[in-house]
Amino acid sequence: MVKKVAAREGSIWNPTFLSICLINAFMNLSKQMSNSILSKYIDSLGATATVVGLVSSTFALAALIFKFFSGPALDSFNRKRIIIGAMLALGISFSGYSISTTVPMIIVFRFLQGAAQAFTATCLLTMASDTLPAEKFSTGVGMFALFETVAQAIGPTVGLGLMGIVGFSKTFLISALLMFASVLVVVFYKQPGFVKTKKFKISLGSIFAKESMQYATLLFIFNFAFCVVSTYLVIYAAQRGVENNIGFYFTLYACTMLFSRPLIGKLTDKYGACKVLIPALYCFILSYMIISVSNTLPMFLLASFISSFGTGACQPAVQALCMKCVPADRRGAASSTCYIANDLGTLIGAPVAGLIVEQWGYTVMWRAMTVPIFLAIALVICIRKDIKRVEDAFIAK
Repeated sequence: MVKKVAAREGSIWNPTFLSICLINAFMNLSKQMSNSILSKYIDSLGATATVVGLVSSTFALAALIFKFFSGPALDSFNRKRIIIGAMLALGISFSGYSISTTVPMIIVFRFLQGAAQAFTATCLLTMASDTLPAEKFSTGVGMFALFETVAQAIGPTVGLGLMGIVGFSKTFLISALLMFASVLVVVFYKQPGFVKTKKFKISLGSIFAKESMQYATLLFIFNFAFCVVSTYLVIYAAQRGVENNIGFYFTLYACTMLFSRPLIGKLTDKYGACKVLIPALYCFILSYMIISVSNTLPMFLLASFISSFGTGACQPAVQALCMKCVPADRRGAASSTCYIANDLGTLIGAPVAGLIVEQWGYTVMWRAMTVPIFLAIALVICIRKDIKRVEDAFIAK
């Protein structure tokens, strides 16, 4: 281990875990305030749907490249210092958007944001996992993701609201200031004593946890399909006449998560991931089918509500499996594997969706993005015995 972890208490709500969740929430609130308006800003500069997707892929490409360093770094260096540096870089990238007047300038700062987030997400998930009791592991990962999801859902509403009041540039700047302020939360975070036991080394084994690969494949599929929400939903809603109030989609998603995420985490711990994942994936599909025919705010909100039981359940359940199937001192590599899969999904999914939009329109795109989810259902069925084995072995430790 690279540091002494907090004692595994019976409750997930130990002070260390709560601190990590708050850090995660503040960081994601700032991030989503900026992300929610970025595609609209690029669109306002005259960019095509494919270019919007390529800018999103620039972020994913940078995150992917730097994931090759983040996994080994998390298992070798002081994680508190890593997260502080990464959050400062995020603040700089948001400040950069506020002064960008061309797409190439945005791409540069988008690359910096991706590089920083290669460390933030993996670092916080690893830190959170180290504090959780085995019998409530899925519940804990679900609650960790809930803080992130609520912040991500509130962020677009705040970002879009500010954009309407003060414009793009000042909204980006406010997002940057919030990120810099969030660093203070990390400064006061009391991490367990750091003890370096591993030498920093870049290798396949330090970057990838082969035990997690089949679960990471599921994460790749989820993000291939899910990235279109953050990339295209605001633009699509504007075309359907719901431009001013589409932020409520994300708000309802967050509010529903407040009860759906804890419920789903407990069901996963009690009945296993398979019995949760398959119904959730069908909810994922249904939400996209509804979006594809939506032309009023209530229809978008219905899709949002259903999506919270779909995408909201899938991600933390599979992340928990990735962390369960490795020993504690390999969780940096497992977390890295998770987020490399996420970034690959976004890297490929966003421009593919953009091409579909340009050829056949948004309605076809939303429906086409259900095809990967059907493939995910088939994969879950194929590996259900292995999922059961991993869950049983983790509880038996």
